[in-house]
Amino acid sequence: MLKNNLMSIGFYDLVKESLRDIGTDIEDLEELEADAGLGNGGLGRLAACFLDSLASLDYCGNGNTIRYKNGLFKQLIENNEQVEVPDQWLRIDNPFEVRKPDKTVDVRYYGDVEVSRGENGGLIFHRYNTEHVLAVPYDMPIVGENSTTCNLLRMWSAEPSDDIPAGRDYRKYLSDVDDICLNLYPDDSTEEGRILRIKQEYFFVAAGLGSIIRDHLYTFGRLDNLADKVVIQLNDTHPALAITELMRILMDNYSFEWDDAWTMTKKVFAYTNHTVMQEALEKWPCAYIKKLLPRNYMIIEEIDRRFRSYLYDLGKTPAFIESVAIISENSVRMANLSIVGSFSVNGVAKIHSDIIKNNTFANLYEVFPERFNNKTNGVTPRRWLFYSNPELCSLIEKYIGKGFRKDFNRIADLLNHVDDPELQEAFLRVKKQKKKDFAKFLERSFPEMDIDPNTIFDVQIKRLHAYKRQLLNIMYVMSLYFRIKEDPMFTMEKTTFVFGAKAATSYHFAKKVIKLINCVSEVIRKDEQVSKFINVVFVPNYRVTVAEKLIPASDISEQISTAGKEASGTGNMKFMMNGALTLGTLDGANVEIRELVGDDNCVIFGLHEDEVTAMKVAGYRAFSYYQEDPLLHRIIDSLTDGTWSSDRDDFKIISDEFLINNDEYMLLADFRSYLEAHDRIYQIYRDKHAYARKCLINIAKSAYFSSDRTIQEYVDDIWHLDKVHK
Repeated sequence: MLKNNLMSIGFYDLVKESLRDIGTDIEDLEELEADAGLGNGGLGRLAACFLDSLASLDYCGNGNTIRYKNGLFKQLIENNEQVEVPDQWLRIDNPFEVRKPDKTVDVRYYGDVEVSRGENGGLIFHRYNTEHVLAVPYDMPIVGENSTTCNLLRMWSAEPSDDIPAGRDYRKYLSDVDDICLNLYPDDSTEEGRILRIKQEYFFVAAGLGSIIRDHLYTFGRLDNLADKVVIQLNDTHPALAITELMRILMDNYSFEWDDAWTMTKKVFAYTNHTVMQEALEKWPCAYIKKLLPRNYMIIEEIDRRFRSYLYDLGKTPAFIESVAIISENSVRMANLSIVGSFSVNGVAKIHSDIIKNNTFANLYEVFPERFNNKTNGVTPRRWLFYSNPELCSLIEKYIGKGFRKDFNRIADLLNHVDDPELQEAFLRVKKQKKKDFAKFLERSFPEMDIDPNTIFDVQIKRLHAYKRQLLNIMYVMSLYFRIKEDPMFTMEKTTFVFGAKAATSYHFAKKVIKLINCVSEVIRKDEQVSKFINVVFVPNYRVTVAEKLIPASDISEQISTAGKEASGTGNMKFMMNGALTLGTLDGANVEIRELVGDDNCVIFGLHEDEVTAMKVAGYRAFSYYQEDPLLHRIIDSLTDGTWSSDRDDFKIISDEFLINNDEYMLLADFRSYLEAHDRIYQIYRDKHAYARKCLINIAKSAYFSSDRTIQEYVDDIWHLDKVHK
């Protein structure tokens, strides 16, 4: 935030020079600031980009989150394995936040609901014996670049209330309150963890809605115009309980009838879906919500009942109705609740939006086709180009002027210069300098890591998940190892394969992939015959600070998820913006990258989404690839023959994924195509000027992936905001 804010208000160079005059390097101060532990991977970073674009485009739009005391976790690598320790990002405090105790909201859990008749015959619901938790806001300013607009990220902190139910042990109560903000994404493999997740989700939506309603009443004195003044964008299903909470507030606190409250609620909420993975589409046991939030659960039941009745009147079959119901199999489907309770439902890339319409939510799309739309994600060029790669920006300025800094669409003017050999040479010099900078950054943090800036940087940095297929990447490296060992005449461009990823604490398979990457790295590092060609680096504790250094230094952007599984991706956009070539499947926003730059300026491989589906329907047999491909046979056998670990059972879980569990994400089907894709991209790299030209074309075409474009589409199609008057 230090660099971001100084850049936004135009004082960065002045402060940098002033600090230099007193013997202080501003970068030393910047490195003191911890990355905010508020989000997990791309989804949290996307929200930050959206807030930046809202302010920079002069639109009023604020964010709500929990003020987590600890982020996801700090990742250490010990004995080649991931070790989690607390990510105490607030250890030296956060100088950019302001505590606002006068804006505190009372959040209530548990208790009982008493129903009575009002004077007009309507039902009145009264909650009692509830457990109160105070939500205290900490506001962080979001400053627009070259703008007078300053929005807020409101972070809610849970604090104890004096109002404790009779008989409640206050020490246990204090511990429970503290748990709400203790950790980002607590482990949900246990019942206790799942209940805490629901508690967290309700905490920040109840606090956020309480704040919104209070401010709206202060400004307008009435609630019947709420939907004319407020839009709440649900960023995935984590805030879905906000739909039930607004219903509760309108009916129980302000005497709205059901129909009026429901009409209002549907006009206020819009929902962004970020995943097609079934395990990520939240489903919470009814018993948990009923116990924690009895009144909200009553509202969920009534929404479900009325929705089922509506579908019955449309003539839908019982099977159809059950497929889209909000409550099914004793669970609440949060995605279905989000769709039914919103006026807009969007995916985050063209292919993703088609999948949710035609597959994931096909029946709901049949009921509400007018609600579904696409808003392809974007990233802020300020953070991911201007601030993280000033050398490249200065080079671009020499050719097209400074206009692209305010209107990023003007980056397209660079297309007029991509054939200039002097520009190509200058670009290659910038890229090499950024590689040197990253090597120095890595050496400061991890002195034992040796990285050669005179190599190809082939990079995959993202959350560790089977569908993202880091395993396919390291299998390619393993194939190179065997080829080098077996063929004394083998040669290739020296390549550094860089990985950065965290695996969820209870995700055993993902943790084993991390260990495999590190074990392969160790074997290669000790082998002089192999290490003269390839190096594997796993950067511990991958985070924004690492990305800001690594992305500008990268040559190859690995975006290799199984087609149809990645909603969008945003790393692919950051790499493109900094002049790295995409090596990827036709998945997520890779589809749109390919459309923009053409097949000549990216390298696409593997099965398409429809081919994945067809192959699975026909009966995909992973074992046949193992039997018929000698190289794959060798790689898979090496997982359990002691090549990478003296414990032959170390990677049996990975071997079993291929030989027993039938390779769910179809790595073996794409393996040969992936090898050929690497051959093609290395061929491109050998002609340095041709390579530089392709990179420059990617940069020139990257304006579409600015979050400024994305936000403008949200404004035009969903939010209908007016610019803040200067």
